[in-house]
Amino acid sequence: ELIQLLDQKLPKDLHYHTLGHTKDVVKAVERLALLEGVRDEGLFLLKTAALFHDAGFTEQYEHNEPIGARLAEEMLPKHGYSEQHIKTITELIYVTQIPHKPVNKLQEIMCDADLDYLGTDSFDEISNNLSKELLAKGKIQTKKEWDEIQVSFLKVHRYFTTTAIQTRLKKKKENLKKVSQRLQANKYD
Repeated sequence: ELIQLLDQKLPKDLHYHTLGHTKDVVKAVERLALLEGVRDEGLFLLKTAALFHDAGFTEQYEHNEPIGARLAEEMLPKHGYSEQHIKTITELIYVTQIPHKPVNKLQEIMCDADLDYLGTDSFDEISNNLSKELLAKGKIQTKKEWDEIQVSFLKVHRYFTTTAIQTRLKKKKENLKKVSQRLQANKYD
């Protein structure tokens, strides 16, 4: 039901916030949760939140989190989720707002999963997709401006879980160095 909604209703000019991104975040929460010792109910709630975390983009680009939370509140009761489950899920959706301010383990996993790509080999490809999307939406004007934003973001961004720190931080620093060097070289067409 939700996958179908995302597939049909996500605007086609979204190059980053795609169904693929949602699936990547679901995979990342699974990996992080298991390595962080979160199983069963916690994992189930995280995976559900990951599925809904960008669902708001089906309706609008700005401030999409409240819409994702509303969709979860509308859809989940008929699938047997309790009020407490839904409250946890909506909090997990809201915590993906930047800057991240997680207050518990599940929220830390959610934040780290959402920005997992910053510390992976897929960084260039994914970051390129995000820049295409932001250019299309008029949020940035040039590739150089995007790199400036990336450098300042990568400098302040932090991973919260031990697993993400151990498995993603080194590569994230390498990715930051690469973008910084490109910016210094000022090679933009």
